[in-house]
Amino acid sequence: MCDVLIVDEDLAARQHVRGLLSAGEYQHLRVTEADSAARALPLVRQHHPFAVLYDPSVSDADGLEFGRRVKEHDPLIHVIVASQLKMFDLLYQAINQGFDGYLLKPVNREELYQVFGRLIQNDIRHSIHGGANRALVARQESEADLGNPIESAIAYIEEHFHEPISLQEVAERVYLSPSYFSRLFKSEVGTTFIDYLTQYRIQKSKMLLRVTSLPIEIIANNTGFSNSSYFSTTFKRIVGRTPSEYRAMMSALKDRSHAERTQENKTDHE
Repeated sequence: MCDVLIVDEDLAARQHVRGLLSAGEYQHLRVTEADSAARALPLVRQHHPFAVLYDPSVSDADGLEFGRRVKEHDPLIHVIVASQLKMFDLLYQAINQGFDGYLLKPVNREELYQVFGRLIQNDIRHSIHGGANRALVARQESEADLGNPIESAIAYIEEHFHEPISLQEVAERVYLSPSYFSRLFKSEVGTTFIDYLTQYRIQKSKMLLRVTSLPIEIIANNTGFSNSSYFSTTFKRIVGRTPSEYRAMMSALKDRSHAERTQENKTDHE
């Protein structure tokens, strides 16, 4: 699982950003690194991170093409460009592609935190206002690719996970019978359609529990669960803790880590 994916050929640059995130208020975010677009795309498809931060100069990223592919796969993933080039053209193109941030390298802590804070606040506003705004975040709905029905089904889940979704509805969308679609989905993905949908929703809910103080009822509603009771039961079955317990645990870990760093800094200055 990962919340932030850093894509950069420069190991030192990746570790620099990881260090900035692990040493502050975003330390609870799980960070994964990749040194190429080829290695990054499977991670994007598998984990659906909150944000992808990448350098467009990565040799196989084709400039902004990699970010565009991430957005096509899941429009709710935030794409942030990190570049040594202070070029207006690059910034302008990134904005036109629907990217969510532009940072100059070496990445500055204050600017990185500012971007993450803005993105999280935007997500909170979308969550509070419910499904209508979530639909706007997803923007244009992907057309079904009948040659790749399972990929189309997964894309549909990513765009509509906050809404009621049935196996029959998605099977009809890709022109397959529910029984055949069900078998094909499990064969290609390795899990059932319902389990994949539920896991995806739980992953989105865990992010909201970690980075927001939204009520459990709102998080349940905005991640596709019919009510908070069913959400809590499902969450505990999969995660091993209730949503409230998970939030408390993550908050305690954050506070403990902050206290340890404070003590280390105090010791260093003595």
